[in-house]
Amino acid sequence: MHRVKEFLKRKDIEISAKRYGVDALGAMAQGLFASLLIGTIVGTLGSQLGVDTLVQVGDFAKETHVVGAAMACAIGWALRCPPLVLFSLITVGAATNELGGAGGPLAVLIITVVASELGKAVSKETKIDILVTPFVTIFSGCVLAAWCAPAIGAAASAVGEIIMWATDLQPFLMGVIVSVVVGVALTLPISSAAICAALGLTGLAGGAAVAGCCAQMVGFAVMSFRENRWGGLVSQGLGTSMLQMPNIVRNPRIWIPPTLASAITGPLATCLFGLEMNGAPVSSGMGTCGLVGQIGVYTGWVAPENGAAAIVPGVTDWLGLVLISFILPAVLSVIFCEILRKAGWIKENDLKLPD
Repeated sequence: MHRVKEFLKRKDIEISAKRYGVDALGAMAQGLFASLLIGTIVGTLGSQLGVDTLVQVGDFAKETHVVGAAMACAIGWALRCPPLVLFSLITVGAATNELGGAGGPLAVLIITVVASELGKAVSKETKIDILVTPFVTIFSGCVLAAWCAPAIGAAASAVGEIIMWATDLQPFLMGVIVSVVVGVALTLPISSAAICAALGLTGLAGGAAVAGCCAQMVGFAVMSFRENRWGGLVSQGLGTSMLQMPNIVRNPRIWIPPTLASAITGPLATCLFGLEMNGAPVSSGMGTCGLVGQIGVYTGWVAPENGAAAIVPGVTDWLGLVLISFILPAVLSVIFCEILRKAGWIKENDLKLPD
């Protein structure tokens, strides 16, 4: 056992929830951003402006095998794979995402982790490393993809479909649940975007997810304005509410206002405004980060990716998007925060970000 531990340490193979559930998952989301997400944005921009070159660029970036390769390389980078392993993961990711179908991202995450660690295990252990390492990485990854990716993808897709079906059936209750859970995931050091992508959350459930993420980002940005001023407003409102995690650890009560706000905006999004995310599922877990959530909703209006019908957004659609994304999270979070400040649950500088 001691030799095994020494070997794993030498190969930098760390079997832990943080390495796979935080580092790898977060990196997978970046791979999605650098392929599917940017492709969707560029393609939508091209179609709206009538620029065929932009449409073509977007189509290239959204290709299933390209998205899979980008996710796999990002995961391999997070797992600190040697170059030969990292480059070999391109094939693994492309094959897995192709075979995984709608639930491909989850299959890519699981199978890439296994192929990465096996590739790392044999890396530089032989004199013919140039052959052995890519062979082991690609062979193990592609065999696992052929055996498991369809089942993993189908399972992830089924879970996503159940959530979306339940949201359509019970928009109020599921609006609350999806909004709160995905919003909390966004602030935690895991990737809400990758979770939404893995489950393929779109439609009303995707709209609720957008609401929850916006509530966390805009909520923390606005209610901490007195401590963090404009820099904090931008870094949290357009960046990530994850910056507040150290403060949440010190005083978990500061998490109450944006979470309560998400419990209100979620059902408003599903029941009152019928806000749907019919763009790329990854956008459902982005909130106001770079305004990707809002761009995704707009993309879903004009060029839906999940089979929904395209619409010409009206005043109610735009009003719902603005209220759910910006105005209501800001107002509600500040109100709840002030109540907790007066109660002594939130004190001065509890929300201050490190310089």
